[in-house]
Amino acid sequence: MTPATHSLDPARLPEIAAGTDRSGTLNNVLAIAGIVIKEMYRRKDFYVLFVLTALITLLMGSVTFFNQENIVRYLKEICLFLIWAASLVITITTAARQIPAEREQRTLFPLLAKPVTRNQLVIGKFLGCWFASGISLLLFYLFFGAVAGAKEHEWPVLNYFQAAVLHWFMLGIVCALTMLGSVVFDAPSSTNTIMLIVSVGILLVGRHLNKVALKMEEPGQTIVYAIYFVLPHLELFDVRDLIVHNWGLIPWHIWAAGLAYAAVYSAIFLALACLMFRRKAIN
Repeated sequence: MTPATHSLDPARLPEIAAGTDRSGTLNNVLAIAGIVIKEMYRRKDFYVLFVLTALITLLMGSVTFFNQENIVRYLKEICLFLIWAASLVITITTAARQIPAEREQRTLFPLLAKPVTRNQLVIGKFLGCWFASGISLLLFYLFFGAVAGAKEHEWPVLNYFQAAVLHWFMLGIVCALTMLGSVVFDAPSSTNTIMLIVSVGILLVGRHLNKVALKMEEPGQTIVYAIYFVLPHLELFDVRDLIVHNWGLIPWHIWAAGLAYAAVYSAIFLALACLMFRRKAIN
């Protein structure tokens, strides 16, 4: 990926400071979030991942087999896997570099000297990363819907809507957790590596920890059970099978409960990030 600047431009600080005079906290947070979104789309990360996803999907879709129904499902599965992988990479790498870059380029000091508080900075950075990941996710799902619809000649819009929103809220958990990691670890590379391992590990292993605990002896069993119940279960938001196999809609009350679950975990991680950043020396 080509490196690019992504910290707040000191020239824009008066613009953010004006927000303090007008309506305070909300303007500060939204101003920071807007700058994060603009800076993210000046980088080439999203464009490279989107083009790779499109090329691989279109290449697989151009292959002709006898069983057309199965090949459509195979194509959808590949495309959704690429979307999940790309969205995780975009979200983690974007969130991990926000605060360390501000500290490294010395823009954090004038920013915190007057216009915004530390909490507003963390929340603004989080919202910017989350909204940016949502925009990229929307483009990915629009591409997926176009490819799948061209093959199946139907567009289950509500199914795609449920899957995309669940996916976006799951990225909210990952984004908040990465913001917390970026406060704990000084180097973005360390945060990227650790958060990618943690996220993929939860997706692959999280649902099986309770089964592992049953085969263990104390105190290991209690420890593993505690980890199982404390971890945010990102795999709950993985509804790719529902889309691949054209199953029915998720009951709306269960879908809404999933969003609430993600919102609670995102709020917890974001609150921890704010708390730790307030106590962290920035000089």
